[in-house]
Amino acid sequence: MKHFRALAAAIALLVGVLTACSSGTSSTADSSSASSPSATGSFPATVRTYFGDVTIESAPQRIVALGWGDAETALALGYQPVGASDWLAFGGDGVGPWAADQYTTSPTILGTTDLSYEQIAALEPDLILDVKSSGDQDRHDRLAQIATTVGIPDADSLNYLTSTAEQLSTIAAALGVPEKGQRLQSELDTAVSNAANADWQGRTVSVAALTSTGWGAYIDGDTRLELLKGLGFTQNPKIAALPASGTGFSVSLSTEQLDNLDADLIVAFPIYVDTSQLTGDAAWQTIPAVAAGHEVVVDGDLSSAFSLGTVGSIEYALQNLTPRISEALGS
Repeated sequence: MKHFRALAAAIALLVGVLTACSSGTSSTADSSSASSPSATGSFPATVRTYFGDVTIESAPQRIVALGWGDAETALALGYQPVGASDWLAFGGDGVGPWAADQYTTSPTILGTTDLSYEQIAALEPDLILDVKSSGDQDRHDRLAQIATTVGIPDADSLNYLTSTAEQLSTIAAALGVPEKGQRLQSELDTAVSNAANADWQGRTVSVAALTSTGWGAYIDGDTRLELLKGLGFTQNPKIAALPASGTGFSVSLSTEQLDNLDADLIVAFPIYVDTSQLTGDAAWQTIPAVAAGHEVVVDGDLSSAFSLGTVGSIEYALQNLTPRISEALGS
């Protein structure tokens, strides 16, 4: 499936099946602008990554953020990238509405899986963030030739499986503000805990997506499912038992397999197809949970927030998704 491959090969987030991998290269910023850190970090800072330890000698002034959600994470930590990838094709500054107006100078919008290394080099970065990414060795080596590059944290993070907590702690360490990262993580954990409902504890959930090539579902390690698990749900065992696709965070489903999505709750979203194509699918409508109204279909900004997995996007998702879950489950 295109969007499920897109995280591994092409989301290369969600990337296979889950990312809106924009590869635009339009520049919206003056390359002379700096990252303008709003907080003083502690340097030198050493970060452990899949590619080895990386030391950042002094506070970076020109950050390029290429990983899925890396730019929003840097912004949350007080740094403004001069270049960034817009994975979900937000347009503008390449961030969701929850991060609107956090830039004082718009970044140059770069590619996602298909990078122009010359364009990146022209920005004269002193730090490149590629923390939630494929972990491709050639990509990393080419970026490291341009500037100090912080890649994925470890082997478990290959193919865009860097967790929200790992992304935040890794980038916070690279920017010399680990304590701020810890504080943001603690606040996020509290927000998730406060949003949980006692009636949801232990109930099963499926997270599904429909693309132009078919259906898929997310499995352990995916940001969306992990958020719902944080709210008390457990992964649908029927989905967990299916073989993972090449992305490592999803499974493909034929029309005949769609009943495997049946659970106490189903959260689903369309990827590059109309929402009506999902909700109007005959096989979808016959799933018992759907027939009973125990489904939540998200699109637009909420779908993007649900998929991105940054601190700001998760807070947005909590505010807008949990009321719909309560309505679907009558809790």
